[in-house]
Amino acid sequence: MNFDTQPVALALIEAKKESLPPGHGLDQAKSYAECKRHNVKFIFSSNGHQFVEFDCFSGLTSAPKPMAAFPSPVELRTRYEKGMGYTLESHAARPLLQRYPGGEGTRRYYQDAAIRAVMEKIAQCESTELPKRALLALATGSGKTFIAVNLLKRISDAGQLTRALFICDRDELRTQALKAFQNVFGSDAAEAYRKPDGTNNAKNARIHITTYQTLGIDNENGDANFLTTHYPENHFTHIVIDECHRSAWGKWSQVLLRNRKAVQIGLTATPRQLVERLKRQTEKSETDYSEPMKQAAEKRVEAKLIKLVDRRLPYGIDKELLSDAEITANNLDYFGDPAYEYDIAQAIEDGYLAACEIQKGRVNLDDTGITKEEIIARNPVDANTGQPLTPEQIDDLYERYQFEDRILLPDRVLAMCMDLFKYLMETGGPEQKTIIFCARDRHADDVAVCMNNLYAKWCAENSKQRLEYYAFKCTAASSGNDQLPDLRASSRSHFIATTVDLLSTGVDVPCIRNIVFFKYLKSPISFYQMVGRGTRIDAPTGKLMFRIYDYTDATRLFGEEFITKPVKPKEGPGPDPPPPPPPPEPTISVEGFDVHITDAGRFIVTDVDGKAMPVPIEDYKARLAARLVQQVHTLDDFRNRWVDPPSRLDLVDALVTSGYSPTVVRMVDDRQDYDLYDVLAELGWGMNPRTRQDRTLAFTYKNEDWLNTLSQRAADTIRAIASQFERGGTEGLENPQIFSTPEVKLAGGLAALRAAGKPADILRETKTRMFAA
Repeated sequence: MNFDTQPVALALIEAKKESLPPGHGLDQAKSYAECKRHNVKFIFSSNGHQFVEFDCFSGLTSAPKPMAAFPSPVELRTRYEKGMGYTLESHAARPLLQRYPGGEGTRRYYQDAAIRAVMEKIAQCESTELPKRALLALATGSGKTFIAVNLLKRISDAGQLTRALFICDRDELRTQALKAFQNVFGSDAAEAYRKPDGTNNAKNARIHITTYQTLGIDNENGDANFLTTHYPENHFTHIVIDECHRSAWGKWSQVLLRNRKAVQIGLTATPRQLVERLKRQTEKSETDYSEPMKQAAEKRVEAKLIKLVDRRLPYGIDKELLSDAEITANNLDYFGDPAYEYDIAQAIEDGYLAACEIQKGRVNLDDTGITKEEIIARNPVDANTGQPLTPEQIDDLYERYQFEDRILLPDRVLAMCMDLFKYLMETGGPEQKTIIFCARDRHADDVAVCMNNLYAKWCAENSKQRLEYYAFKCTAASSGNDQLPDLRASSRSHFIATTVDLLSTGVDVPCIRNIVFFKYLKSPISFYQMVGRGTRIDAPTGKLMFRIYDYTDATRLFGEEFITKPVKPKEGPGPDPPPPPPPPEPTISVEGFDVHITDAGRFIVTDVDGKAMPVPIEDYKARLAARLVQQVHTLDDFRNRWVDPPSRLDLVDALVTSGYSPTVVRMVDDRQDYDLYDVLAELGWGMNPRTRQDRTLAFTYKNEDWLNTLSQRAADTIRAIASQFERGGTEGLENPQIFSTPEVKLAGGLAALRAAGKPADILRETKTRMFAA
């Protein structure tokens, strides 16, 4: 190790209790997962006397060995270099040895793991003369821009970066990236665009930040006017494609193909494993196609050759799913499997993203659909003209995917808005920052009007001041970007944003507490992007969790698998072109339906077999309780472990690493006034939980006899210490600065406890009595 260079993480060590076997809890599957999560090649587990090693290169787990046989840093480095195929002294590995510009404290463990993974992949490509490409898949809100900036900075410090291009597809992403790059690179980072005199604004910069639209490659024909005018071939040594899951090959191929020699890095927020439902959907089609036509269409799906058109594809194949398949296949075909992955479930477990609660609702009309007879009986009209419609203009059946698109149902809109408003009232009040995803622009209008009416009525009934711009439409058609600053920053206006997809990507609004699906989704990529609007923690507003209100079963898209390997198309002519779409049909508006919504349950998003999945809250609690009781058999044992900080941390870590977080349960049950001790004691042993205030009061009156055996100053000091529990719970009692707090100092402080005995013993006795109160 050289103190002038960045240390390269090679191994992870798990410390076990001295009384446990050295390899306790270390199985092959867990070891491999830990290697991937931390991007290390070796896992060690030790009880201080012996150790067990897992080697990620070979997949082998060793027998217990004495500590004297623990490999030295030189040995580990030699094994690492052999396994990776390059030496750390080589030119290819130089970026790995460059320090972070802001120091170690500026990055999170997974960001460092991702940066190292890209550097390692590029070093391997260079040593094997393969194209230098890498893909990173990280959850929205986990800091992909930070990764891009620090990755390019360390490459630059290694002397290997001449000019770099950072390309994205949203103005807001470009603005965010420009600020982040300039904070590190200064004037060496600039936005690329055509100035009035026709020159490139970023001409003299080393880091060029721009959008597809500026380059002229935002359409599928690959017309790249700005790109070809200002950048000759192989102009850039490094290219970063941000949010590459949103753009298929036709979008960014021009940039990459004109810079074949460049290091090319793709960033995506979409998990590689999403649901492949194309074939399942084809089986549900009601259209009667011949078997040869079905077989031909299936081959086209697998080959990714069906053109996306604005109409229904053969035998029910959905264009959203097909687009997902095409983009995912292109990314993996070009970049290969992700060099590193970090999904939303892991980020929530680590505490870097907000915990997610799901409230699902089922709309009765959506379960059954609406028939022609039901519509005719309620005097339908053309939604645009208000003129009555004839039976010939109405289809036999309208299903949920057509609601608020082909057929407008004001009763359904009102029922869904009322249900949502009720939940807002139950979880903090109506003035919560919320995004509602709607079926189309007109639906967004209707929902905004309905939410405003409900809010105005509530204000009038409760003598509350009505705040302006409560609910507002935020779509491309309404210049919605103009209102984003108010949605983000104003605490007194712009609470409910109704949109179609404008807010699904490229918008960083950490204060969003609710994501609402009034829109049916088939695209997992779109779904993950929409959920990502709520995942960020927002310390200024105290946001540690967010809720998804799901009325369209959109959350079924969590954790489903998708097409992971593109199939090469066969040579030869393609199928006959599809027939032209039929003329547009009138949009129906009809009222008079009895709409009611059924509570379909509450869920928590957690890791299940390596995937982010919704788990019913009661199941989540039951599994957490089972895991807790497995670790600690009785309430007395639990209390004894809880008062001992190392033992308590081991216990909580065992629960969290198994996928179940006590903190998440406390948040979704709205028990912020309770200590985790009470949350867990109730789950595991049915103990009646107390708030921190109640427990502090109970401690005082139940321990009067004990306190009376002490001096007045010592007793007053203990009472002052106990009051810290009311404010900060267990952590408040164990605050290293507890004797410096005004209340404790005024009561007598450390000197008063020393006069009564050993302060450490008295503090432990105080904690034991607190949790027994």
